[in-house]
Amino acid sequence: MMRNQLFASILLAVASVCGSSNAQTVLPLWPKGVPQSPQTLLPANRVAHLPPGVISNVTVPTLSVYFPSGRGNGAAALVFPGGGYQILAWDKEGLAPCHWLNSLGITCILVKYRVPQPRGEAGHYPADPMDLQDAQQAMRITRAHAAQWGLNPAHIGVMGFSAGANLAVLLCTHPEYSPADFAPAASQDQTKISARANFAIIAYPAYLAMPPDHTEIFPAYQPNQYTPATFLIQAENDHGYGFNALAYYRALMHAHIPAELHYYATGGHGFGMNPPGTPEEHWSKLAADWLRTINVLSSPEKRAYGPNSVPDPCMMPEPLNPNGRQVNPAMPGTNPPNTTNPANSPTIENQTPSPYPNCWHSQP
Repeated sequence: MMRNQLFASILLAVASVCGSSNAQTVLPLWPKGVPQSPQTLLPANRVAHLPPGVISNVTVPTLSVYFPSGRGNGAAALVFPGGGYQILAWDKEGLAPCHWLNSLGITCILVKYRVPQPRGEAGHYPADPMDLQDAQQAMRITRAHAAQWGLNPAHIGVMGFSAGANLAVLLCTHPEYSPADFAPAASQDQTKISARANFAIIAYPAYLAMPPDHTEIFPAYQPNQYTPATFLIQAENDHGYGFNALAYYRALMHAHIPAELHYYATGGHGFGMNPPGTPEEHWSKLAADWLRTINVLSSPEKRAYGPNSVPDPCMMPEPLNPNGRQVNPAMPGTNPPNTTNPANSPTIENQTPSPYPNCWHSQP
């Protein structure tokens, strides 16, 4: 017993050092080699001159899987942190969304896509499809593991922030894109797996609207037959990007794609999951309600987290520890948390009241 617990602790420590912050599974997106030449040869790390919780120099992209504690509902979401295609806001727009998704019973697939890219339009599709390839590959790997990870392949969506929201929109409009002059996006077997998202949560997207009036989106982001139901948030005082969600929502309406938009007066750009004391503080509750309207989540009276039904889950008011915290600790007599069998995940325990009304969070 002691030996197994020690082995689990070592695994958790290694995962934290590697930047996975207690993810149960971390997989390379390209085990046989990354397509194209890297933009930088520097190792991926948390850059000293940048704020804590930010990483850059990603040349070996990965996906980190966070299973919900207790019984999951079979849904999953790929999370793309923002950062202008230069950095990744790993903690604020990666780990925090994963915590929220897990609280809803949704498996989180946190995608570490390649950055930095060239600045401006040269750094993303259509000039550079590198990150779109990473997003496609992440979705295909997730669907390929759906049975192993206990997922419903028809309930796998995307969630993105800022540049990550731009990437999520690209995946929602170009899931099958494969230029002839680039290396295949996956092996022959995986290219047969759909990279289409089943739903999308798009938070303060960047680079969608065309100047100078920003009322229309660039043709690359035009919704089409692949685009799923979409939830959008943005702030009016998001200088430089505030019109993006409005323009994309208008395009979704014209394409007859179900969409919901929440446009806040405050928040600026990059407010994350739960900025305290602001109107946009509770946007995640609205997103959870929307997930129920599209049947990704069950109605409240049908949900049970642990032995008894509980009110709607919500984000913790305090930010995640930049060094990571043990969300799913190993239980005595069970497999360590890097197991790929969600059935071995411990149930949610020690539920405690949250400062927010009608919701709860699990005790750290």
